[in-house]
Amino acid sequence: MSSTTLEPRTERPGAVRPPKKRRPPILPWTLLVPSLVVLGVLVGYPIVRLFVMSFQKYERAQLMGQPAEWVGFDNYAQVLTDVQGFWTVLLRSFVFMVVCVALTLVLGTLIALLMMRLGKGFRLLVSIGLLLAWAMPALAATIVWGWIFDTQYGVINNLLTKITGDNWMGHSWLLNPLQFFLIATIIIVWGAIPFVAFTMYAGLTQIPGEVLEAAQLDGAGPVKRFRLIMIPYVRSIITVLIVLSIIWDLRVFTQIYALQGVGGDREKTNTIGVYIYQMGMAQGHYGLAGAISVIFVFIMLGISFYYVRQTVREEEL
Repeated sequence: MSSTTLEPRTERPGAVRPPKKRRPPILPWTLLVPSLVVLGVLVGYPIVRLFVMSFQKYERAQLMGQPAEWVGFDNYAQVLTDVQGFWTVLLRSFVFMVVCVALTLVLGTLIALLMMRLGKGFRLLVSIGLLLAWAMPALAATIVWGWIFDTQYGVINNLLTKITGDNWMGHSWLLNPLQFFLIATIIIVWGAIPFVAFTMYAGLTQIPGEVLEAAQLDGAGPVKRFRLIMIPYVRSIITVLIVLSIIWDLRVFTQIYALQGVGGDREKTNTIGVYIYQMGMAQGHYGLAGAISVIFVFIMLGISFYYVRQTVREEEL
């Protein structure tokens, strides 16, 4: 009777073992539970309530306890077919946003380049000035700029009267929509430049000096070095700044609403944020305001999705 012996199993040289499945860590998710619960209550519930309200006929009577009537997609149909209202305001908001974002990025980048060339003392003064502008609340800044462009006692009217010799006292800058948005653009860009300038300065200072010196020795001028070397190094930062600026400037509310209170024409100067507020709080059409808000939420989600996708791509590289 022959006996068989079991020989130890040996693996072939160079064989690749299949990777072991790692169990997902539980502790980080456990620590995140309180924050997720708070976000769900403070952010998730209002969004769900807004979504439900957008399918209802919700007016001031419903605030007093009268049951809301379900109207399906009637609110969305009314909003999306309102060319003179919703689409005009949305187009105006996008044009205004594009101008603000372009000016903010250009001026913020120029200030960042200026800070790179300044000495330590002057750079500190510029940084303090930027921080003061950044720290000022939006409403306070709007009130100050509104006083500068005031009809009777404004600094601008007084200076124009002295410079041109014509009487500018009494000229209203806010009644004309173009002049209204000129002032609003100044206020918003003035408040947004510090963030862009500091961020671009932090990114540009990380570029190796040897690369810039080599490009200069090869005959590349300042503009060429900026276009071919600096921009590629900070492209990811520029992408983030563009997306964040789009989100912030598209949903601007405080500056526009405050300027309208000073003397602007609401019908001709509404942006999407103020339009939603007036449709809901001022006119009492909460269902329609909810539908507009939901549409706007999807627009912002689309922009945010692009931002998140770009961020993930940069981390994978």
